[in-house]
Amino acid sequence: MERAVMIPLKLLVLLILVCVTAPPAMAASLANPVCQDKCGDVNFYFPFGVGEGCYMNKSFEVVCNDSFTPPKPFLKSINMELLALVSSSDAVLVNNPVIHSDCGDKVSTNRGVNMSGTGFVYSNEANRFTATGCDNYAMLVQDGETVGGCLSICRNDSNTRGCYGLNCCQATIPPNIQSFEANMTDLSGEIDCIGRKSAFMVHQDLFELRSLDEMLQMDHVPARIEWAKFKGNCDLSETITPYINCTSDSKYCWAQINTRQLCICRNCQDDSKCTDGRNYNCDLFCMHTPGGYDCPCPTENYENISNICYPSHLFSNQKSHSKFIIIGCASGLGFLLLLIGLWLLYKLMKRRQAMKLKQKFFKRNGGLLLQQQLSSEGNNVEQTKLFACNELENATDHYHENRILGQGGQGTVYKGMLTDGRVVAIKKSKVVDEDKLEQFINEVLILSQINHRNVVKLLGCCLETEVPLLVYEFIPNGTLFQYIHNQNEELPLTWEMRLRIATEVAGALSYLHSAASLPIYHRDIKSSNILLDDKFRAKVADFGTSKSISIDQTHVTTRVQGTFGYLDPEYFQSSQFTEKSDVYSFGVVIVELLTGQKPINPLRSVEARSLATYFLDSMEANRLFEIVDVRVLKEGGKKEIIAVAKLAKRCLDLSGKKRPTMKTVAMELEGIRASQGFSLTIEQDHEEVDCSVGNYTGPWDVDSSSTGSLNSGIPGH
Repeated sequence: MERAVMIPLKLLVLLILVCVTAPPAMAASLANPVCQDKCGDVNFYFPFGVGEGCYMNKSFEVVCNDSFTPPKPFLKSINMELLALVSSSDAVLVNNPVIHSDCGDKVSTNRGVNMSGTGFVYSNEANRFTATGCDNYAMLVQDGETVGGCLSICRNDSNTRGCYGLNCCQATIPPNIQSFEANMTDLSGEIDCIGRKSAFMVHQDLFELRSLDEMLQMDHVPARIEWAKFKGNCDLSETITPYINCTSDSKYCWAQINTRQLCICRNCQDDSKCTDGRNYNCDLFCMHTPGGYDCPCPTENYENISNICYPSHLFSNQKSHSKFIIIGCASGLGFLLLLIGLWLLYKLMKRRQAMKLKQKFFKRNGGLLLQQQLSSEGNNVEQTKLFACNELENATDHYHENRILGQGGQGTVYKGMLTDGRVVAIKKSKVVDEDKLEQFINEVLILSQINHRNVVKLLGCCLETEVPLLVYEFIPNGTLFQYIHNQNEELPLTWEMRLRIATEVAGALSYLHSAASLPIYHRDIKSSNILLDDKFRAKVADFGTSKSISIDQTHVTTRVQGTFGYLDPEYFQSSQFTEKSDVYSFGVVIVELLTGQKPINPLRSVEARSLATYFLDSMEANRLFEIVDVRVLKEGGKKEIIAVAKLAKRCLDLSGKKRPTMKTVAMELEGIRASQGFSLTIEQDHEEVDCSVGNYTGPWDVDSSSTGSLNSGIPGH
């Protein structure tokens, strides 16, 4: 483990040292009056120099040729023009000769280059062996052995810039090349005979700046040669045989550590303090020998990291700093892990609290009782489902306001989509009555068993929330209230449609009163609680105030609840709700269908403000056809309109005992429809409506006249 930590630590130290000790251009001018530091336009510095004592050894002797204007410096050991010193201080640019074939108007004076015996080698990173000419097969030869080559294909219309194999080819060279010859052969097999051909070693970056035609005319090209490799930092006070030499201005000093290593320092102060390694001014260079650049570190007081040498004292402080860095990093990592652990613990505790809260709500909302009832023998409630709260949250996009279908006194209804793709209406109540949870569960069970095509189906519920959530089938085409009181030509509410809807609603109420396993009183029949599905069939909804009773019961006594205009006067006085109370409310709906007027009209006189009272008064005064809707008068038969009006009058009798039952009402409405000769089936009627109005979906509005109930026209309210 310790070794694994030390490896990245050393790499980190290496990166820091490289950043700190990267040798910049040694552009400091040598002000020594004895040693010349410039020839023409070229500046140079140690180990290069002009004159005895100004260069390190004969390989680095510079001769300044004054016969040129301006003068040009030459490296005497290799007889090449010195173009520039590379800023990294371990390479120079020279003017390298071009070798031409014997054909054409250019003939080479030599067949190769030889730098053996010096410290210089061609840089295999910067240089490329290049051959030009038509069908030139050039080979790079060193010491009689072919070490590289390339083939230049002949094409007259090739591009004149760049070297891509047409009239020019290039090849990388092996490392540590000090000498080479160029053998050029035509593809026909004859040597040096067809056209002008040439071969040379060139600096690739500088070659790309020139055109091929220009290169063909040149006798020399720029090439990069190396004399050393950077090996890190050195401290001359630790060298075995230090040989320190400083310039007279004490800005530049060097030491020959041994025959293969050289230490060059910058910003020297004086001879005695020429090499203070702590200033990171001393760069260690390993000079080339026939074996390459594999130079060992000067003494055991150096550390070798990735084949780079660093004085050991440089690590004394770095190690202590590294310890602090490691301790800091470890502390930071530990703190981060602690925060992550605390966050995960918080999430776990929060999840457990949420689960406990769900269990608490489930028990409080009667979940155990409902589970018991669902699992009891003889209870055939196969389709009732207990939904998880997460499923309903996802279905409604976390109860987003854009999903609201309607709102009322008892709660809010949202449109949602279940994972199986079903669109549903989800009722979220505002309050919960814990004293009546058993009754609520019984009603859920009863409504789950209702299977009538004109009653909105209860699909299930969720009891894991603070208030129970009821899930109903989604009815798309809005409420009957909208179609009666907001008529338009796109959706004409014809007399036949009105009569059919009334018949369907009457049949559904008759089923609830007399055909269900236990009689159910709806207690809030009104046009806004009658929905229309995609086929415009009526669907009785909003069972939020409904009550189930035993078969031998005749009424239920509760606080008065309902909607003004539809409320049974007898129930309002006695607080006893009977099946005839639903009949009264349905009578108001029939009158709405006949007249197209709202149950409460504040513009009429106080006595006639209620539609039921206004209708009964009009019947007594024989003014029925004065209040009937214009479309009804136009499309309906006089006898049928009178028959429906008389049935509505009986339903609105102030004495509940004199009112007909819903079963009787349904039968009479069926008879009236039959007498009119409506032979089309319901499905056929719906198809006609669909063709005329398109795919209409009305809003799920809330009736502003309601009190004590959610009048949104949304199931389950």
